[in-house]
Amino acid sequence: MTIQVGDRIPAATLHYKTDDGIQKIGTEELFGGKKVVLFALPGAFTPTCSAKHVPGYVANAAAIRDKGVDLIACLSVNDAFVMGAWGKDQNVGDSVMMLADGNAELTKAMGMELDASGAGLGLRCKRFAMVVEDGKVTKLNVEAPGAFEVSSAEAILGAL
Repeated sequence: MTIQVGDRIPAATLHYKTDDGIQKIGTEELFGGKKVVLFALPGAFTPTCSAKHVPGYVANAAAIRDKGVDLIACLSVNDAFVMGAWGKDQNVGDSVMMLADGNAELTKAMGMELDASGAGLGLRCKRFAMVVEDGKVTKLNVEAPGAFEVSSAEAILGAL
């Protein structure tokens, strides 16, 4: 079943890269007591994700935070090394936390998996953006296959 507005974020462990190496973070710690914008996409270094999705959140990070958001995070079914390298390539700095869901643990628990095996990409995550307040989904925008409209930084900024 796909996660919906009003649902709590499922328990899962994600990974991210720092200068000290690969770190683990549970969803309870990530979302508990915070207002978080989580956007997800099919893959690091892919065309729409690199040209539009991540750059939009980097460019609008200050405006999103001005709306009371504590954290902006990007989720993809990639490993933490790839997400770390992509974050550097995209110059995210501290504006966006690059989260790796390498085993699709959270992606599957939310019912947001995308079978991209026809394109040789295997299991991926659907493109979406959500607002999560203290672990509860308050806004959820899921893209139609191949689309990039409702999950953009501008769309989320307008919804905050």
